[in-house]
Amino acid sequence: MKHKHLIVRAEVSNPPIYEQTITDWASNLIRDIGMKIMMGPYVKYCDMEGNKGFTCVTIIETSHVAIHIWDEQSPKLIQLDVYTCGDLDTKIVFDALDKFDPVKIDFKYLDREHELIRVLDTK
Repeated sequence: MKHKHLIVRAEVSNPPIYEQTITDWASNLIRDIGMKIMMGPYVKYCDMEGNKGFTCVTIIETSHVAIHIWDEQSPKLIQLDVYTCGDLDTKIVFDALDKFDPVKIDFKYLDREHELIRVLDTK
């Protein structure tokens, strides 16, 4: 069993603004990376001052996918977490994020099978 973990911080100029758009995006991403949804995606908007935005979580057969979209700042901020006990093609994930017009992307890609080993940390 593998343990791959992609953590992405993306500043974007065109974030999703509707629950259904986020649900569809998460479902399509999970399908495209070859994973199977067990529960979700579940999307909820938080309207707490300083923390406004959407959170979407999905339980997949091999772990989870979570995306958080903060809409109070400019550019908007997306934090994405893809954890899987299978293979992960990071290019598919970054291609999916392109839909939101990223202006800056930072990420860490970890192999967590026995230790926390950085596989990649630049795009």
